[in-house]
Amino acid sequence: MTLNQRKCKLSRLGLSLFALLILVATLSMEPATGSNVTSGPGDVKTGYDSKTYETRSISVLKRKGAPADLMRVLQSPPRGLPPVPVPKDNPMTQKKVLLGRKLFFDRRLSLNETMSCAMCHVPEQGFTNNEMATAVGIEGRTVRRNAPTIYNVAYFSHIFHDGRETRLEYQVWQPMLNLNEMANPGFGYVVGKIRSFSDYKGLFESAFEGRGPGIETIGMAIASYERTIVSGNSAFDRWYFDNDESALSASAQRGFGLFTGKAGCMACHVIHKDYALFTDDAFHNTGLGWRFSVGDGQAEVPVQIAPGVKIMVPKKVIDSVGKPPPSDLGRYEVTQDPADRWRYKTPTLRNVALTAPYMHNGVFGTLKDVVSFYNKGGIPNPGLDPSIRPLGLTDDEMADIVAFLQSLTGDNVETLVRDAFAAPIGDRR
Repeated sequence: MTLNQRKCKLSRLGLSLFALLILVATLSMEPATGSNVTSGPGDVKTGYDSKTYETRSISVLKRKGAPADLMRVLQSPPRGLPPVPVPKDNPMTQKKVLLGRKLFFDRRLSLNETMSCAMCHVPEQGFTNNEMATAVGIEGRTVRRNAPTIYNVAYFSHIFHDGRETRLEYQVWQPMLNLNEMANPGFGYVVGKIRSFSDYKGLFESAFEGRGPGIETIGMAIASYERTIVSGNSAFDRWYFDNDESALSASAQRGFGLFTGKAGCMACHVIHKDYALFTDDAFHNTGLGWRFSVGDGQAEVPVQIAPGVKIMVPKKVIDSVGKPPPSDLGRYEVTQDPADRWRYKTPTLRNVALTAPYMHNGVFGTLKDVVSFYNKGGIPNPGLDPSIRPLGLTDDEMADIVAFLQSLTGDNVETLVRDAFAAPIGDRR
């Protein structure tokens, strides 16, 4: 199939060319840390342009699930994390968590019964999607933003890149009703579907003291499962909070010094005395949103047509064959405050080595790319956050910061992923 044929096919599926350009860029993305079947995309293309390339594709048949005690984090959160906040009107129970896990992996909860929550938040890909810069919904429909990880989402007071939701119980409904995601036409449609499935018979009533499937109970169940996806006790935590000098490499220790000093990363990615969420849960303009909305005036843009192969294409050609990028004004869409244009939420850095691609639009495939972007001072624009400035880091210093970021992977990742593999998959019979 020629490139033009692929473009036409993607266009018929409703994908904008913007999504195509971003998607193919991820083919050069670094693989997630780890080499077992519980880590990384199933079809790694890194190094595909090399004559010595060998596939590292992961067979689904090799996945072996192992149910975990997900409630354990409530009694004993991992090192480096505070107690998991649980709302009084939705106390956690084992039955709720298991029901929420079942719903999370149920493809039948989308309009055409092909898309589950877990297809954008893929457990072995950092509970995001390493293979898509911006998410893709049913029938290949374009979703304009990157799928954020749900690792440690229990701790956040703002959810989504623009912070438009404040509770997981509410958040779960947005993708189910969004036309470009799971595309259900209404609340009642989803509730009615679940009530019709024999494998859910009695599960809601048992978990919610006689209450059946409904707007509230569906949201409460999925939120309960998501609150158990908590990951900490990383090498950094053991070094910083437990004073284990052997836990962190010399490079990562130098990176921490730069992170908290010269690079100023900690201004937004906060570390507290007794715990670290690595986010201020606030919103900042780095220039990326501005550039993709306003443009940078380039007559030609690079298009990656294969791993390691790029060509320059006149922008007018791209404009003639593809949809314009969907509008995205960030936090402004929630507050309507002009000062919030192109501001996006500070993401957590925990497990960041597992959650590529990065930024709200998934434009960067590697941590090195991200650090380099900030080293250059972001992209100048009228609303650029004052904390973003050229950093003057050397290549070695940037490598040390990357080493530090790689030390933030929790020690229970495999446990959580294998538990996900053990979950029942709701599918059309």
